Amino acid sequence: MKPRQGAVAGGVHARPMTNTTNPVTWFEIATANPAAATTFYGQLFGWAFSADEGGPEYQIISPGGDGIQGGLAATNGDRPTYATFFVQVADVAATCARAETLGGKVLVPATEAPGGQVVFAQLLDTDGNQIGIWRPSAGS
Repeated sequence: MKPRQGAVAGGVHARPMTNTTNPVTWFEIATANPAAATTFYGQLFGWAFSADEGGPEYQIISPGGDGIQGGLAATNGDRPTYATFFVQVADVAATCARAETLGGKVLVPATEAPGGQVVFAQLLDTDGNQIGIWRPSAGS
């Protein structure tokens, strides 16, 4: 299966952003176990998943609200898994704890960035993909 770039490049699912510099407008998670990934992300962040017109090997991720959409690709073991994105959450430490109860791992615990503007953490999902979470610091 080839990586899906047409949907993003063609603007089929991506939302246009204005007044921003290099915004994240799409993300993709490739996984050998789509069922476990949809359970993990659905329960951790409340995301919804739906079939893409391209077939059962690809699902559209809808985070709700003003969040950007993304895609979930099944690797079928033919290529490495990956995910690279940061998700803004209300409570970084609580989200780390929830990720662990769902079978994830905390790589970097809740950490205040130098300068104190954000708190972030880095996690591994149930498939070993690295993801980040963050929130603005209370004083920001």
